[in-house]
Amino acid sequence: MKNFIKFVLLLSILFVQIACNAGTKTKAQIEGTEMADTTNTELTTLGTGCFWCTEAVFQRVKGVLKVESGYSGGTVPNPTYEAVCTGITGHAEVTQITYDPKIISYAELLEIFWKTHNPTTLNRQGADVGTQYRSAIFYHNNEQKELAEKYKHELDAAKIWDTAIVTEISQFKKFYKAENYHQNYYNDNSSAPYCSFVITPKLEKFEKVFKDKLKK
Repeated sequence: MKNFIKFVLLLSILFVQIACNAGTKTKAQIEGTEMADTTNTELTTLGTGCFWCTEAVFQRVKGVLKVESGYSGGTVPNPTYEAVCTGITGHAEVTQITYDPKIISYAELLEIFWKTHNPTTLNRQGADVGTQYRSAIFYHNNEQKELAEKYKHELDAAKIWDTAIVTEISQFKKFYKAENYHQNYYNDNSSAPYCSFVITPKLEKFEKVFKDKLKK
């Protein structure tokens, strides 16, 4: 845990520097905004491996209004979970996140994204292997594209990880919502083996380090 916290602190320092250089609003600049403005929301689509893990993390983030698990980045229309698991659809498991930019910025979401998975393992997160588990950012506009590419470049330059970041940064095209049983998966199945042994430890680390970003 100490090594994890040290790693996160190094990343935090770097993210603050990048955000300041980019002129991006940080949490300190938007502190005090408690109520989500549902008339002014934005979307981001992220893949960090199994979407059950990604969903569970971002559901707990202040300013995030909705998290849906699904598929994106492939060529097969209306894919099923079974088809995506074959690895031949081109789709990645992703979460589509609706958030209030007055409460949490895109830069902060990217910070959480890179701190809660390993972006240097190609088509793999832990024991989950396949192109469907790739690290991916599907940007919705030029601002998201530029910020994601800037952060990726500067994180690589800082050599936070021993190997280069392999996160895919591609234009968002289509999101296919996953089957109903995948939605809210961890909250509904926290005692299941995968949830207990993989997701719960990840959430415990996340909640200890990012207390200021958690919903009350």
